[in-house]
Amino acid sequence: MYYVYVHSTGTRPRPTVWRQDMAKERADEAQPARRASDRGRYGRLSRDRVLASALALVDREGLSALSMRRLGAELGVEAMALYRYASSKDALLDGLVEALYLELESRLAAEPDPEAGALAWRAGLHRIARATYDVCLAHPQAAPLLTTRMLAVPLARRPVAVLRDHERILALLREGGLDDVRSAAVFQALTAWLLGYVSVELRPMVDNPDEPDPAFRLGLHRLSAQELPTLRETAASLAERGGPEALATGLDALLDRFTRE
Repeated sequence: MYYVYVHSTGTRPRPTVWRQDMAKERADEAQPARRASDRGRYGRLSRDRVLASALALVDREGLSALSMRRLGAELGVEAMALYRYASSKDALLDGLVEALYLELESRLAAEPDPEAGALAWRAGLHRIARATYDVCLAHPQAAPLLTTRMLAVPLARRPVAVLRDHERILALLREGGLDDVRSAAVFQALTAWLLGYVSVELRPMVDNPDEPDPAFRLGLHRLSAQELPTLRETAASLAERGGPEALATGLDALLDRFTRE
């Protein structure tokens, strides 16, 4: 048998051992806060630094490599420190979309505005389409987010940089004389064409990049000549990128269709 010494304080007695245990618990609770410091390997974090590092990681290794733990290791901090800048994995993905659209804005700002005239609005749309194409080809691993997150996030909850892009396009359509209903229709068709075209441009086609023979490089030996003769004959052409020229041709056809009505 042993006894615990109790202090007499005029209030409910508390064992000394209990006080020591509580002090230890408070010290343990303070540890995660110290470990979750946002001072990284290269100085204090910021949202811009976090998103830039996340985009660089995805550029190198793909979206599957992105996690809070891995990004924290890249920045030299614990994963918990990142939740100040992105509250979840989805928020981090939305941040990547924001980073892509901010790069789009930078590219647009670096280019001269289209010359004033009756067709300046069309030139402005072509300018936006080309800049978007260039951003996507510069970040092919992150580009699919422009489609997947657009489907997952309601309009009002999208990053402000995305909403500014919507505003630019709609303002140009209004400048071209289209009313609200037709502007909405063209906006949707333009978005589908632009993001769809980029997705096709970035799709994998080469089966074996080390194979010098074009047919084996594309893996045509895997396609049945009896069941898929037309696909086999067309595969080499399908593997070629259309580039910005085909993007512009399709955009003109789309705009012509809507403005003729």
